[in-house]
Amino acid sequence: MQQWARIAILGAMFVVAYLLILAWQKDYGNAEQKPQQNAAVVTHEVSADLPNGQTATAATDVPQANNAATQQTTDATAPVSQQLISVQTDLYHLWINPKGGDIVRIELLNHDKNKDSDEPFVMLESDAKRTYVAQSGLIGLNGPDSNPKGRPTYEIEKSSYTLNDAKAVKGKDGQTAKVLSVPMVYKTADGVEVIKTFNFTEGEYPVVVNHKIVNRSAQNWQGQMFGQLKRDNSEDPGKSDQGIFTLGTFLGGAWGTPEEHYNKLKFANFNEEKLNVEATGGWVAMVQHYFVSAWIPGQIKLTQANGQPYAAKLESRKSTDDMNIIQFTSPAINVPAGTVAEVDATFYSGPKIQSELKDLAVGLNQTVDYGWLWPIAKLLFLGLQFFHGLVGNWGWSIILLTILVKLILWPLSAKGYRGMAKMRVIAPEMQRMKEEFGEDRMRFSQEMMALYKREQVNPLSGCFPLLLQMPIFLALYWVLMESVELRHAPWLGWIQDLSAMDPWFILPLLMGLTMFIQQSLNPQPADPMQAKVFKIMPVIFTVFMLFFPAGLVLYWICNNSITILQQGLINKSVEKDRLKREAADSAN
Repeated sequence: MQQWARIAILGAMFVVAYLLILAWQKDYGNAEQKPQQNAAVVTHEVSADLPNGQTATAATDVPQANNAATQQTTDATAPVSQQLISVQTDLYHLWINPKGGDIVRIELLNHDKNKDSDEPFVMLESDAKRTYVAQSGLIGLNGPDSNPKGRPTYEIEKSSYTLNDAKAVKGKDGQTAKVLSVPMVYKTADGVEVIKTFNFTEGEYPVVVNHKIVNRSAQNWQGQMFGQLKRDNSEDPGKSDQGIFTLGTFLGGAWGTPEEHYNKLKFANFNEEKLNVEATGGWVAMVQHYFVSAWIPGQIKLTQANGQPYAAKLESRKSTDDMNIIQFTSPAINVPAGTVAEVDATFYSGPKIQSELKDLAVGLNQTVDYGWLWPIAKLLFLGLQFFHGLVGNWGWSIILLTILVKLILWPLSAKGYRGMAKMRVIAPEMQRMKEEFGEDRMRFSQEMMALYKREQVNPLSGCFPLLLQMPIFLALYWVLMESVELRHAPWLGWIQDLSAMDPWFILPLLMGLTMFIQQSLNPQPADPMQAKVFKIMPVIFTVFMLFFPAGLVLYWICNNSITILQQGLINKSVEKDRLKREAADSAN
């Protein structure tokens, strides 16, 4: 029975290791990326073959409109400079291309490129290295983005905007905020004016992209709004390099609806498992480590009417140059002659901050993917947030969280540790019985079971504390890997990034030492081979932990240290009880 208990404990340890490896490999991390065949070399224009709705196919940049009638508008806009529009807020520096009105570059000012760099993290870009852009416009019967001559070139007021250009605007909640509006205008020869406006709010990442159609022509205008994310197959720039391991999370597309909150779509499956869903309140996104870009369809507002949410079609596809495109398109918008209509959508590109994402769309906050243990991970993250609010340091927050978790589990784990302590106390008696009965294994088993019954010992109880820790350990791994709040977060001294491995390997060595001390408090296996395996387990786990996030190793050290204290106290209590009982038996 004792041998089976040892095997169960060893098995549980290796299950932890195996599940952690799966956390890298299954759906996460090192999927081989297809090399980019035709890297973009244009920095000022995301150009390409952008036909209208009549000839659009799944391989083109602009999505195919529902209405395939003949394009009726003509381009009457005078050529303007192709200089990009620069927009700088307190959160990012962003560039918009007047041709098509696409966002072609975003630098996140509050997030550095890496922990050793002062350069901002580049979220979107279009250059020789990488193509990752956010496109939007109007397609369909009269949509200017369906023009056979190419996408529209908007007239612009100026090419540079900052928060100094923002105006105070009162929101629906009654609060006043500074909103920066960047308008662009496109006019057709028959009197239709399209005003495309990007609205930025100070202190917020979401951008509201509004299309206002002013129909001064004598004909009905009809079109659809689209918003899409276009990305090549390059690697995730947000993933962490951890020595021989590359730790990263899911890279690919994602979408959600009020019915199906969160769904992932690998780049390789953009055609085979093509997204084709229609929903009100849905969203589409590109997900990477710590960051996400997403389009959330908004409202359609006709003249003298309140805005109404619209049912958007969510789709995915591959372009001819193997670009990955995930998009939404609105239903057809009819604007009678002499009337005005507006259609908008919200664009988000930035860190995966759950509190912000959950207010944008149902399920968008689940792009912070905690895996199948997300209920536990969510509680752990909330605990970390609470302690961070008190101490202002994520490292100390991990320590305080560990203490809290151990206190909560103390009564449950104490029973298991008490069983292990009893096993430790009766170990000499077990050894004596083994020597006495020698090869008579049946007699030895009978005497051993009688001893367990007499001492009220359950040999499997030692597995319980470890089984309790397994889901917490795995859930915390995902919290550290997915929570952007802990990205490059320092603790003290040499630990300047809790989400990366310890550069000096001090924490893994301390973890191995605490594990060795903890095992010395456990009953030692009677079998010599098992004893040797248990002795080298601290060494194996030390090597294993060398490449894990420092925050996770810190948790394990604190957990081991508290376990040593708890197990030491229980061992003394059990030993004291046994001595009292032996003294009472001798007196009788």
